[in-house]
Amino acid sequence: MEKKQNSAFGVLQRVGHSFMLPVALLPIAGLLLGIGSSFTNTAMINAYHLQAALGKGTILNAILTIMSDVGNIIFTNLPLIFAIGVAIGMAKAEKATAALSAGIAFLVMHTSISGCLKIAGNDYVKHLPDGSITSVCGINSLQMGVFGGIIVGLGVAALHNKFYKIELPSAISFFGGVRFIPIISTITYLFVGILMFFVWPPIQTGIYWLGNLVYKSGYLGTFIYGIIERALIPFGLHPIFYLPFWQTGLGGTMMVDGKSISGAQNIFFAQLASPNTKVFSVNATRFMTGKFPFMIFGLPGAALAMYVTAKPNKKKQAKGLLLSAAFTSALTGITEPIEFSFLFVAPALYGIHCVLAGLSFMLMHLLNVTVGMTFSGGIIDMFLFGILQGNAKTHWVYAILVGAVYFVLYFFLFRFLILKFNLPTPGREADTEETKLYMRKDVEAKNSKKSSAAGNESANASSESKNGTDDNTDLIVEGLGGAGNIVSLDACATRLRITVNDGEKVSDGILKKSGALAVIKKGNGVQVVYGPRVTVIKSKIEDYLHNI
Repeated sequence: MEKKQNSAFGVLQRVGHSFMLPVALLPIAGLLLGIGSSFTNTAMINAYHLQAALGKGTILNAILTIMSDVGNIIFTNLPLIFAIGVAIGMAKAEKATAALSAGIAFLVMHTSISGCLKIAGNDYVKHLPDGSITSVCGINSLQMGVFGGIIVGLGVAALHNKFYKIELPSAISFFGGVRFIPIISTITYLFVGILMFFVWPPIQTGIYWLGNLVYKSGYLGTFIYGIIERALIPFGLHPIFYLPFWQTGLGGTMMVDGKSISGAQNIFFAQLASPNTKVFSVNATRFMTGKFPFMIFGLPGAALAMYVTAKPNKKKQAKGLLLSAAFTSALTGITEPIEFSFLFVAPALYGIHCVLAGLSFMLMHLLNVTVGMTFSGGIIDMFLFGILQGNAKTHWVYAILVGAVYFVLYFFLFRFLILKFNLPTPGREADTEETKLYMRKDVEAKNSKKSSAAGNESANASSESKNGTDDNTDLIVEGLGGAGNIVSLDACATRLRITVNDGEKVSDGILKKSGALAVIKKGNGVQVVYGPRVTVIKSKIEDYLHNI
């Protein structure tokens, strides 16, 4: 039973990682749509008296209109993007073939659905729930949203991993190997499309029912949503939880300019692009806005509390770690570096943080704050989708006021609990232990300087270490149980995601010596948190393994 649970966790971990590639596209798409739509909106142009610079017919207006259209086309075609992204993330090798096959399968599935709709006729369509029919890449099909893309991505990846090395009889051997994948995907998803024609309408009805249940749950539902979203962060499963709310009918359905829009984030951006929007929908933004108070204000307050409670001889090291993590959280909304700085040394603090996060979501809902976001709740999104849109549309001022209270609350609460229970947060470890990320490297750099054979080279290595560019690749591989123990390797925003042959061979101590903030193990699935530099670390490991 335990082995099955570990296997399930490993699969979910890979699925969660596969979501990160298309999710990483959302910030740039949101920026283009946000800037383009905001500065071509007639009401905003008139409010700021920018007719001469941004009015219709000006060069800037033309450029901004194109920017808005480019951002919009990405959000419109997210199902296709998810199909390709998930297939890439889940494929074990030959990922380019998986991507091509997923794109083909996606079009085939929806074309099959479209054919079934034509055969069924208008009488059948009339009995479907409102908003069930939509245009997908120009194909009249069922409204499956990103679920359709995920179904294609996971299915194609499974076919790919099973058949990409297949050997066919000599007469048709040309179609073996990777050439077989788009062929089998096309055949499979022709029938999957027909199946979806019958299966998806009741599933869609169920999704709408769940969405309505969430809607009726009111402030309590928002509070619970916020707690769960934060609680899943340590396991890397949070994208699996929040994306259905952001991108499907689970997050609500709304008519915007005569078009049915499903998914909280899709509703917000549709309203952002609409010149008729007076106030953004709080029922959509309730799944996003709650992040701003604790990401911009709360967690930096916690970082300050950890700094002021650090031991005098360790404050310098703690300052570098915590200041960087606090700035990252406030500016971009990437919170894992600071959350993991106290998660595993003081789990109770993280539990309190989850409750406060849920409360933040509920308060934003209660105060009708309607600031949307692209990826996470940092200053950039607050400015573009809150301040720039005006307080009348978003009530963004309440987010700042609540955030200021959160800064004070996090600071005093964390400071009190750290001192009361003597929690070993960064800078409070035993004198013989390192302050995460910097202490060990400083010692290594100091020792290396003593070597006359590599004086200048050691000094350069020390400088690189302080700037976060040193190479601990061999140490990381050793911590993962050696090259032979690594089955697959991927990275998301802040963590390595590894599948290993034997989880018992993974050493937390060695990995933390390499600079890891945290190590999460579940059977053969391992996640190692390093922070935003993780993609560079992943590339170095891949090169290291390739050259063995």
